[in-house]
Amino acid sequence: MSKRNSAQAKTAARERLRVEREREAKRAKVRRQIIVACSVVGVLAIAGGIGYAVVQANKPGYWEDAAKAKLVAPANTSGKNGTTVVMGKASAKKTLVMYEDPRCPICASFEQTVGATVKSDFDAGKFKLQYVGATFLDRSLTGEGSKNALSALGAALNVSPEAFLEYKTALYSAKYHPEETEDKFKDDSYLIKVADTVSALKGNTKFQSAVKNGTYDRWALEMSKTFDSSGVSGTPTLKMDGKTLTGSDGKNAPMSVADFTTAVDAALKG
Repeated sequence: MSKRNSAQAKTAARERLRVEREREAKRAKVRRQIIVACSVVGVLAIAGGIGYAVVQANKPGYWEDAAKAKLVAPANTSGKNGTTVVMGKASAKKTLVMYEDPRCPICASFEQTVGATVKSDFDAGKFKLQYVGATFLDRSLTGEGSKNALSALGAALNVSPEAFLEYKTALYSAKYHPEETEDKFKDDSYLIKVADTVSALKGNTKFQSAVKNGTYDRWALEMSKTFDSSGVSGTPTLKMDGKTLTGSDGKNAPMSVADFTTAVDAALKG
């Protein structure tokens, strides 16, 4: 091979190498641009995600919104915000006030053991009944079942006092009352399922709509405030003439039929 051809070959090789280097440099630049662009998008996405999380964290919860909603009091109520719920025969001279939280397991035990006797005495006109609903277990256990069930009880009360009492009994029954840590009452479908065991509520579309739409949510919150300001510290609590009724231990609510009858008879005579 001549020196000339050798020099040309070397020149051509150097040119090919130069072109390849330029191509590689361009490819590297494009890769860097893509990486930078993706990084920016990622940062924006993270920032957007953080921003969304902050907005969500500061967004009022459902029950906070319900507290500002228009108050709709159920029928068969009276007093401020419709939170006075008294039922019974006009001839009954005294009133048994019952303080209960829907999620309360001790309330469930009371209702399952003594509830039938309370209803029998009530039907006989021995006393009127006043109901004060509480929701403090939603705060201590977290959840919303007490509030939601109390709202549903308001929907039942709007139907009739009888429907209210039957529904309350069903909610506290051994079959349907959940463990206090299981927030089943937060689900409208479950509350409606229990309501279908009450003749006046079964298939009652007006009642069901009130439960689903939260018609009495604000009322439930107002009722809860009534309990919170009552000075009562636990449920169930029974009172008559402003005095707390207790069982044989002298401290807690009467949890047996015998203790309940003794306490009520004494209060009716007092």
